[in-house]
Amino acid sequence: MQRIRLRYTKRGRLRFTSHRDFQRAFERALRRAEVPMAYSAGFTPHPKVSYANAAPTGTGSEAEYLEIALTQARDPEKLRVLLDESMPTGLDIIDAVEARTSGLADRLTASVWELRLDGVEGDEAERAVVAFNAADAVEVQRKTKNGIRTFDARSAVVQLETHCPQADRPTDQPCAILRLVVRHVTPAVRPDDVLSGLRAVADLAPPVPAAVTRLAQGLFDEETGTVTDPLAPDREAAEALTTAAAAAKAPA
Repeated sequence: MQRIRLRYTKRGRLRFTSHRDFQRAFERALRRAEVPMAYSAGFTPHPKVSYANAAPTGTGSEAEYLEIALTQARDPEKLRVLLDESMPTGLDIIDAVEARTSGLADRLTASVWELRLDGVEGDEAERAVVAFNAADAVEVQRKTKNGIRTFDARSAVVQLETHCPQADRPTDQPCAILRLVVRHVTPAVRPDDVLSGLRAVADLAPPVPAAVTRLAQGLFDEETGTVTDPLAPDREAAEALTTAAAAAKAPA
């Protein structure tokens, strides 16, 4: 059995697809690409696909991850191309590696998010960010299936700062860009929780819903303050194996 780890996106209007919608589209792509999938046992076998920490419906993402199990070995890059061609545009398969290490889900401990606030002046957003970062705790409420839950949205936030709008997305209206790094904790703190916190501490209320995109997720590096690539250990292990095999073949 071979395990392949894939990175995929949710772009444009496809950000509004639910996780179940993506599952259906991906399983169709597996059949179209004739991937030799391993299946679970039991009365209703299903393809062995493991999804990790999917983004909420309505948010875009450049860094979603899953793992598939195969009954026959395949070249990861060729498999990625086949699957990407079988997926709708916007749900793009952008990276693939053979799993050489354990614990992919354990390496998804933090996310980098971009929040685009149309109709919000940069100075107004900066004041709200300063107030949020200065607070010891920011209590917010979220409706759950068990009722209203109150929790601290501040403790999970590692970094929150404003950024200038990108030059390739000009607008004649005010627009503030926030960059957010948040740890994956329980209960999960989502970008909309942080927006609720900004409203609570600084009365920041964008006139239209924020456009939210996950830019990265992985392990948070305390020294550099960055979120690392969760597929890097698999690439390094593959390179080390290739190097060792080449050395073994080399003449003495």
